[in-house]
Amino acid sequence: MVDEGKQWETYEEVAVHLLNQIASELGLERVEGKQGVYGSRSLTQWEIDGKGVEVGGEGFVIIECRRYTTSKQNQEKVAALAYRIIDTGASRGILVSPLGFQEGAKKVAAAEGIVEVLMNENSTRTDYVLQFLNKIFAGASDVAAATESMSVTVIPADETGSS
Repeated sequence: MVDEGKQWETYEEVAVHLLNQIASELGLERVEGKQGVYGSRSLTQWEIDGKGVEVGGEGFVIIECRRYTTSKQNQEKVAALAYRIIDTGASRGILVSPLGFQEGAKKVAAAEGIVEVLMNENSTRTDYVLQFLNKIFAGASDVAAATESMSVTVIPADETGSS
């Protein structure tokens, strides 16, 4: 069991690992872990949770992980990431959280090229669900036995699913 005080740290590590596994889906060559990046406007060093390296190494993406379990990311928090993008010269951002964005945060994200990635608060490297840009990636360490079955129904957002 993960120490309650370190759950955010585990969340960041798992998010970076999983994003690296699907880097090409995000238009990235690879995803690196926590590091510092220089802000050319503020002349400060920013600690970022992850760094996505764009294909060809021509640019980078700031990855921020926020394991907030009681509220969605608000406009102010997404705007703070937007400033780090501007200050560091990153091309865009990715914000990983369990609950997603509030409406104002979605507007800021759309304006500044920030991708919302949903990842369950207790995700591990093997048991997870990642959701972004109408795509879902999942992993499960407990696979159904031959005598068990599972059914998945996908209903597009514009359909009700009624017959």
